[in-house]
Amino acid sequence: MANIMLTTGSSFEGYEIVEYLGFVNGQIALSSNFFKDLSSNLAEINAQESTAFTNKLESASENAIENLVKVATKRGANAIIGVELNYTGFSSNAVGTVASGTAVIIRKKEAIHKVITSKIYVSNYYNMLMPRPVEVTLAGEDNVVKIAPLFYNYNQDEIKAVRCDIELTNFYEEKLLLQGIDFVFEKNNITKLQAEFVECKLPMKDIALIKDVKVYVQKYVTAKGVFAPDSDPIDITLSHRSFEGLKDKRGKDAVERYKSDGTTWLCNCGYINAAGDEECAICGRKEDDLKTNVGFNYEEMTNKMKGLPNVAAMKDVLMVYIKQGAIDAKYRMELLEIMESGLQYEKTRGDMTDTVLDKVLKVFEN
Repeated sequence: MANIMLTTGSSFEGYEIVEYLGFVNGQIALSSNFFKDLSSNLAEINAQESTAFTNKLESASENAIENLVKVATKRGANAIIGVELNYTGFSSNAVGTVASGTAVIIRKKEAIHKVITSKIYVSNYYNMLMPRPVEVTLAGEDNVVKIAPLFYNYNQDEIKAVRCDIELTNFYEEKLLLQGIDFVFEKNNITKLQAEFVECKLPMKDIALIKDVKVYVQKYVTAKGVFAPDSDPIDITLSHRSFEGLKDKRGKDAVERYKSDGTTWLCNCGYINAAGDEECAICGRKEDDLKTNVGFNYEEMTNKMKGLPNVAAMKDVLMVYIKQGAIDAKYRMELLEIMESGLQYEKTRGDMTDTVLDKVLKVFEN
């Protein structure tokens, strides 16, 4: 029999029909005496005779299907769908077996190659000279999920491997702790180290649900030996939106806004330096650069706006900061336009406080 696929159904799993070639059938004739003898002796038939009759019917069916395949093959088909087998009367009192179906051309479906990637900033940090994890990449491919963190290597040490526990938190506040994962590096003696991907126990469908990542370094290996952090990491205090906005402006290792109380100053990397130190002992940022770029601390203002009953009350808060001269001139007009627009829409659409607050935040964080 030719290499052709058959089914009584209308399709083949894992294949698609690319062309229908029409109805085809194959026939094989049996003598009329065969059925006549079968019906007349049915009551007295023995096991040996029953087997003979069965074998003859099966042989007729196989021959009919072989003929069906030959016809379909001549039409260029590689498959037949809707295959049926029937017995029917022919002329001259002959009885035959008819196999029929629809000849088609099929091809194997290409496997669906699904890839999902998500990059998430690490929401805790080590305030010391050591490999600092700043971002984690989750990559899912064909239901296999791998994870790889990005490290800042301030000392430019020759980092060979880092062992971490990684805590993933989803939008439902459910946590998954991946323990004792070893990451290795191809390139060394550079400020940024991208670890090789390691497979992890996270369902691929859950990648898009992950909102927060914390990394706890257990050990790390340099050319000088094996080391472990002598203190726990610090959790960030900024809101998620402000945290991402700060990193976009100050770099992926930025975790805090610059602050100074006259005796110390807080660097963007989170390290507290003594007054008089011109640059950060951890990341090398210069205090003078941070001073000129600190900008307006909008979070204090937006926190006061949250929960207010209407846009008019939010505008009152804004006007206080404008009168104090706290807001740079390049932002004032844009913020006032947002408030005026919100006041107008609030007359016809109702509460607009959340929309206005979101627009105010975007002014400073985009």
